[in-house]
Amino acid sequence: MLYNLGSINLDHFYRVAHFVTPGETLASHDYRIGLGGKGANQSLALARAGAAIAHWGRVGRQDGWARDLLAEAGIDVSRVELVEEPSGHAIIQVDDQGENAILLFAGANHGFLSSNLDDAISSTQSGDWLLVQNECNALSHQMTQASAHGLNIAFNPAPMTDEVLSLPLEHCRLLFVNRGEAARLVELPESTAAEALLEALASKLPATETVLTLGSEGAWRQRGDERQYQPALPVTAVDTTAAGDTFIGYYLAALQEGRSVTDCLHRATIAAGLSVQRHGATDSIPHFAQVEEALQRASPSG
Repeated sequence: MLYNLGSINLDHFYRVAHFVTPGETLASHDYRIGLGGKGANQSLALARAGAAIAHWGRVGRQDGWARDLLAEAGIDVSRVELVEEPSGHAIIQVDDQGENAILLFAGANHGFLSSNLDDAISSTQSGDWLLVQNECNALSHQMTQASAHGLNIAFNPAPMTDEVLSLPLEHCRLLFVNRGEAARLVELPESTAAEALLEALASKLPATETVLTLGSEGAWRQRGDERQYQPALPVTAVDTTAAGDTFIGYYLAALQEGRSVTDCLHRATIAAGLSVQRHGATDSIPHFAQVEEALQRASPSG
């Protein structure tokens, strides 16, 4: 079983010609509101990829529809609390090149109590997986307790902050990072070559498996001295929101099925490539059948 201690946000999308600059008033082409948050996105990606997934989260009582959407996707939401606090939310600008800029308010995502987390961990079995991002509080406690309980921890340090550097990352079995997050973790320039970032990560966290995602440059997986590279799907991106979350969800789902690392990388990269061709966060996450069809087209005999 895979558990996700993850954020649930309301995403406010604004389509703009360019990102707003200080002192500027900028009109948007379009506005939408939807379910988001890295935690919710990754749980949805896992569910759409066919994984058995339970979400641990908190959302304002007035926004219970967000929990309902997760449940409708086949996610166990028995530990998603409806609380008397404002939900987390994000203000997302998407420019005409498909890039995004995000302003985040944590809200209910930062209201987890250690006692509730301990109770959630006690309900799991040794050997289960726990997925964590950096949009919820009490991560150090959660990682320590989960490791002591025998859980495999997968961590995506997004959004990357200085606090991540003080987390007990040695408890993580699997680390998902993009170029910027990797560079911050090992204190190197973001322009550092991928191979050098991987070497520095292996030196810093020798027992942790790492997946480094590079957008249109593909992705690397590293464990000890072993590395695999997967090129990206050659597409024109219209919106990169949730592409990384899609990658993580499909990678972990394939891992849960017992697939090879090569297959995990390939499926995750194909799914992410499909997601960037669509607008939105949860709306852009492809379903299993769509990824299977794309895999068939991408195969040499397809």
